[in-house]
Amino acid sequence: MSEQPGTTSDSEDRSTEETIGASTPGASGTTEKDPSDWVTGDELMTGAQRSYLDTLAREAGEQLPADLTKAEASGHIDRLQAQTGRGTESS
Repeated sequence: MSEQPGTTSDSEDRSTEETIGASTPGASGTTEKDPSDWVTGDELMTGAQRSYLDTLAREAGEQLPADLTKAEASGHIDRLQAQTGRGTESS
């Protein structure tokens, strides 16, 4: 795909999103950082985290506090994905 000089594609503007759908976790070019090391980890969770946690918690039959930080939400997402089987790829 050729682009005109001076223009950028959405994929260039959002380079971090390129690794979100990687077919192999930890694939070359992806970086995982411990949520406790996140600069913004102590901020309130994002709307996307809250929505996904709501779905996961309902499936797991759990209730979670609504004032989680981004780092806490990430930890619960990992735990609940493992518990519910969501977020895992099957071949």
